[in-house]
Amino acid sequence: MPTIDTPFKIAAVQAAPVFLNREATVEKACRLISQAASGGARLIVFPESFIPAYPDWVWAVPPGRERVLNQLYAEFLGNAVDVPGTATERLARAARESGAYVVMGVAERDTAASGASLFNTLLYFSPEGNLMGKHRKLVPTGGERLVFAQGDGSTLGVFDTPLGKIGGLICWENYMPLARYAMYAWGTQIYIAATWDRGEPWLSTLRHIAKEGRVYVIGCCIAQRMADIPDRFEYKGKFYSGSREWINEGDSAILNPHGEFIAGPARMKEEILMAEVEPAQMRGPRWMLDVAGHYARPDVFEFIVHRQAHPMIQVSEDRGAGEGEKEPGEKSYPPSFSTHA
Repeated sequence: MPTIDTPFKIAAVQAAPVFLNREATVEKACRLISQAASGGARLIVFPESFIPAYPDWVWAVPPGRERVLNQLYAEFLGNAVDVPGTATERLARAARESGAYVVMGVAERDTAASGASLFNTLLYFSPEGNLMGKHRKLVPTGGERLVFAQGDGSTLGVFDTPLGKIGGLICWENYMPLARYAMYAWGTQIYIAATWDRGEPWLSTLRHIAKEGRVYVIGCCIAQRMADIPDRFEYKGKFYSGSREWINEGDSAILNPHGEFIAGPARMKEEILMAEVEPAQMRGPRWMLDVAGHYARPDVFEFIVHRQAHPMIQVSEDRGAGEGEKEPGEKSYPPSFSTHA
């Protein structure tokens, strides 16, 4: 797909969700999308699990506190996002009204099976208001495994757009070298690192990815205060220090392909970070280092990505239906390495 050659703006939205309230958080997200677009942003990125909230309680509540965890999970599940569903329709409309690409982190309900499990998911919307696709986090980290299921290779990929090839990983997936390499080999030029992490060494990780992949990196995190969690949640008073003001300080940032900060880090505040992309910088620096191109050694290293879906349930009469059809928003997979689909 031809890409534009003139500079354009991208945005990272560092904000707090309306805690465990899907409808209110969607409305807040739509306002922020409009605000970022009014500032000229062509690509607008939100944090990991922004809708309906990041489940930080998994790091605070001991696993044996089953009653508290059951109550939290029931509310989390009840406010999760169906894909597609009314929340995605509203976000798609906001993307269309803003004329921008929007990447949104959600807790996605597994509607294809029991309806009682969740995925940590990034949704990609086009300026035309289409849901281009999604990525489910491959490995929930530590305590996240109490609430999130694992994704599979079927949602790994990048999206070919007039702004360049857009793709990304969620939080500590970015510490998976082969997952990063897949992003590079598929030609990612604008790399999204939606996260809950902050501080060092996370900021150094963003710099490393930008330099290693010769990519623009959008690191986007929730900035959340204790006050953002309603007092009715029992765990707030029991398992958080009463003197603690911030649960997450944020540290969202945008970096260029040289590993330099061009916006942020933003800390201890809600803010829309804006930065300008120079299209030539998505290509020029790779003459020196292109880790999935001339710097790769396919004669020495072999890399295979298994992109088969692994659904919880399969219905035999559905097999073979829709073969050869493409998902909305064509994904791009250059023949840099093997994919098994």
